[in-house]
Amino acid sequence: MTTCFTHPTFVSRVVPVIVIHDVAHAVPLAHALLEGGIDVMEITLRSEAALDAMAAVAKAVPAMHVGAGTVTRVEDVQRVIDAGARFALSPGCTDALVHAVQAARLPFVPGVMTPGEVMRARDQGFTLMKLFPASQAGGLGMLKALGAPLPDVRFCPTGGVSVDNLADFLQLPNVAMAGGSWLTPPELQAQGQWARITELARQATTIAQR
Repeated sequence: MTTCFTHPTFVSRVVPVIVIHDVAHAVPLAHALLEGGIDVMEITLRSEAALDAMAAVAKAVPAMHVGAGTVTRVEDVQRVIDAGARFALSPGCTDALVHAVQAARLPFVPGVMTPGEVMRARDQGFTLMKLFPASQAGGLGMLKALGAPLPDVRFCPTGGVSVDNLADFLQLPNVAMAGGSWLTPPELQAQGQWARITELARQATTIAQR
């Protein structure tokens, strides 16, 4: 089995999935999340500001584990490393992408949706995977079903996770962490409502610690 560097190391079991359109928001957002007990950010490659936002956080907030989300192409790998990302996540997984992250020794969480995809990713050396989109993949029911035949795999469900069902996901033994976008709404970023984001982070942290 090929050795993969799959496990990013951070404390929080809640991973904010973030789209940043203004680089100036990146550092105060990181501080707001840290104050709420969340030490990880998944900044997605869904905006032109993403790479500069990662670089700003990596430089100014070393206590924050900044990761890159929506990494879907081989060329994305070096770009996010250069920006300071400590790990990467993808909505899917290709052989070329796996080879690129292995060569770069970048911790990587591949996206899966079906049992066959889980088994393939496991054969490639991964034991932590992103179930995406979690709600369309069957959510809690799918995770429970995967647990019996594939007990050595853990998941980060993303897509449809919210404050209302976060506890249900995190209580499953094969869920390592859960990702969601509700923690950092674009409107709160635009309004500079950092205290409100801290409140949302603190609420999620409290749920995760139960």
